[in-house]
Amino acid sequence: MTGLTKIALALIAAGACFAQNPAPPAPSPEARKFFRLEFSVKELEANKVINSRKYFMTILTGANRSGGGASSIRSGNKVPVRSGSSTSPLTSTQFTYVDIGVNIDCGDANIVDGGLSLVVTSDITNSIASPEPNMFAPIIRTNKWSSSVIVPLRKATVVFSSDDPATNHQMQLELTATPIT
Repeated sequence: MTGLTKIALALIAAGACFAQNPAPPAPSPEARKFFRLEFSVKELEANKVINSRKYFMTILTGANRSGGGASSIRSGNKVPVRSGSSTSPLTSTQFTYVDIGVNIDCGDANIVDGGLSLVVTSDITNSIASPEPNMFAPIIRTNKWSSSVIVPLRKATVVFSSDDPATNHQMQLELTATPIT
């Protein structure tokens, strides 16, 4: 081997050592899609719907390496709950404000086997009057759920459900995912 051949082989080997790893491939256009999410919050009594509310949002799949973008819904009121009173006529009654309503968060959306995979977190809180006539504070009922779910496209699917421990009511969260074309 001549001196020039040795130098050429050394340069080729050195160049291979400094080569960078290729960039990860960009998500395919099919992996990045917008979906319309329709949530139905249903209250049932004896398997009969007695109250229902609908909430809508959109989400983007494959928006980053860990999954899709994030979306959220906040709908409700702040309800005053008496937290103390004063014996002095110069000071007023004290109140604490409690959030009542529906909070739904979604993220990490991806298309999986013809369905939509995503993380859903929901907090559904309502208040009712106390059954005790001498009790002036409302009863606050809360349903909190959080999980990774997979739902078929264009089909309403119950993703969360729980019974009310004090009544024969049941609360359900239903999700319909529809591609936006």
